[in-house]
Amino acid sequence: MGKKPPSHSKMKRLMKIGGLTSRVSSSYLGQRVVGAFQNEDTRKKGLRRLHLENAERMADTMGALKGAAMKLGQSIAVVADGMDVPPEVGRILGKLHASAESIPFSVIRDEIEHNLEGKIDDLFSRFDTEPLGTASLAQAHAAWLPNGTPVVVKVLHRGIEASVDTDIAALRSVFVTGRVLRRDPRELNAILDEIKDRLNEELDYYKEAANLEYFADAMSHLDGVQIPRSYPAYCTDRVLTMDRVHGESLDKFLETATPEARKRAGDLLILIFHEMLYGLRALHADPHGGNYLFQRDGSVGLIDFGCVKRYDLYYVANYARLAQAMIRSDRGMVNEFSRSLGILVGSDDLEADDVLWELADVIAGPFRTDNYTCGGPNDDILDRVRRVAPKLLLRKEIQSPSELVYLHRVLAGIYAMLRKLEHQAELGRELRKYTNLVIDEAEGRSNKLRLGV
Repeated sequence: MGKKPPSHSKMKRLMKIGGLTSRVSSSYLGQRVVGAFQNEDTRKKGLRRLHLENAERMADTMGALKGAAMKLGQSIAVVADGMDVPPEVGRILGKLHASAESIPFSVIRDEIEHNLEGKIDDLFSRFDTEPLGTASLAQAHAAWLPNGTPVVVKVLHRGIEASVDTDIAALRSVFVTGRVLRRDPRELNAILDEIKDRLNEELDYYKEAANLEYFADAMSHLDGVQIPRSYPAYCTDRVLTMDRVHGESLDKFLETATPEARKRAGDLLILIFHEMLYGLRALHADPHGGNYLFQRDGSVGLIDFGCVKRYDLYYVANYARLAQAMIRSDRGMVNEFSRSLGILVGSDDLEADDVLWELADVIAGPFRTDNYTCGGPNDDILDRVRRVAPKLLLRKEIQSPSELVYLHRVLAGIYAMLRKLEHQAELGRELRKYTNLVIDEAEGRSNKLRLGV
């Protein structure tokens, strides 16, 4: 039997993305032809202008298609540095994080009643018809169970599952066209496969409900950290009902937060990251600003556990060993563990080693001091990393392995929040404590990493 022909809606999506691919590809081809007759300065300006034009094209197309295309654009935006996306492209794609157009409540009602097999008025004592928010994959509403418990009900968009493979396969060609991405195609394909895997997991609400229960149990001992629990009787693979966690965005929190509350919030963000990576070896891998809710006393609520990245104990232990080698300025061990993690590949290259060490030395700086203020007057990490970045892009031996895409995404998200908080901490002491514990566990010197120690 032949392959089943794609549906009409799928064909329309393919045509839109195919048109985008053609426009992007032909625009870079034209620029290369024109650039051959331009001086270097004019050629660079022309290429930058083209990056901006194509970024706008990509953002417009992904935003219009919504679903997997929009989510993929968001994912590309947050891992832009590791994928060698030009900064201007990453910034424009970042606009895709804005709320999507809401779905009519009649559609939401139909989805809930079909999936939960009951009338919405019987299932809930109250249900807000206005959404709390609409994202690329789902829409969320406030509701109350029959006993009065406040909950959030999240509903997947209709037909979203059917678009994932189609959108990613088509958009893959866009991101490796011309000079939008200038890395080894094998590296890029591995990263895109990683994004695809996480995206498919986000479309299974049974899996997200299990993630909620796992993290809520595992982190229940952390005072000041709130994670919602699910309500199995009100959950299916397409509808997720969970506790409603209250709080403000970080920007709103900062408008009135006391120094004590700011300090507590920063300490909790650091604790959450260390507990997840080195204790659970499972990361809430979507550090989107809307997924962290801050309360007046600095408590932190963490929501949206659809995107979770899990790690092997020995991989995390090697990552811990790399971190320790960076802090103690052990260049040889930085090289060795970078290879074991897939950051440094190929035959020995002294220039690649030099560039990698330059980056490692910059990143390790805040962990070598007694106290470091993120976002303070002496925090020049971002500027120094940007100065190293052009050298990194020239060295194909230095890669962004797929295993680390989401880990570094989370690190970047946490660091961005710490900068806004202007958080001061003895970062090295906290990191050494957790890395020592996970290394001990990997080497059999402890049965289990004790969380919250």
